[in-house]
Amino acid sequence: MKSKKIIAILLMVCMVFAFSGCTKEKSSADEAMTKIEKIKKSGKLVLGTAADYPPYEFHKEIDGKDTIVGFDIEIAKAIAKELDVELEIKDMKFDGLLAALVANKIDFIIAGMVPTEEREKSVDFSKTYYQAEQKVLIKKENVDKFKTKDDFKGVKIGAQKASVQEEIAKGIQGADVKSLSKLTDLVLELNNDKVEAVILVEPVADAYANSNPELYVPDVSFGQEDGVAIAVNKGNEEFVKAVNEALDKLISEGKIDKFIAEATKLAEE
Repeated sequence: MKSKKIIAILLMVCMVFAFSGCTKEKSSADEAMTKIEKIKKSGKLVLGTAADYPPYEFHKEIDGKDTIVGFDIEIAKAIAKELDVELEIKDMKFDGLLAALVANKIDFIIAGMVPTEEREKSVDFSKTYYQAEQKVLIKKENVDKFKTKDDFKGVKIGAQKASVQEEIAKGIQGADVKSLSKLTDLVLELNNDKVEAVILVEPVADAYANSNPELYVPDVSFGQEDGVAIAVNKGNEEFVKAVNEALDKLISEGKIDKFIAEATKLAEE
């Protein structure tokens, strides 16, 4: 009787080790897969974005349903189509996107992101696909107050956390910079006179001004941005190549210009 129990225990131990071995082999096989192979195996491409940035990415009610739209979203859809997978969108705070990418919680970032030296320390970027001018959003009642860049010295200025615009705001002499994660909150601060201006790229500033008659974009430029690109976790050269090829195709076919025009129109409706 005891011998039967011993044999049964030994069989169970062998099964546990066999299962453990299979799990380790599967784990090793998964680790050996490229990023594209993993994406295709899962059947989905997970996009990280911050959908408060019209016309790049923003929320819009479509057929009675809250939907994330914008020209960045159309680019993401095109890349997913090239890879023959479904697109999953994760709407996050802009300042949390890079950490989510490094932790592999998302596959890539398309969020009007400029590839700065600091960001390139932790992630890789595609080629740039769009470039805009840095502008400022103010209240229409202050149109005579802000006519040149010098007029913003010593002013309370809003900017999105971890953005290029935040760095621009901090570079303005004597400026009191208020940084928030969400642009919608910054625009609310502007409307409530908690800040006197918000630095944004031109199409985004225009989108907020067009949807709010009390706001205005003066003819003041804080320079041209270096161009926005798609962020991918380091060590995924094949994935970056596939993204660049998809961008080349979209650019050559004039699709990005079309996406921008359509998204801008949608943001203004």
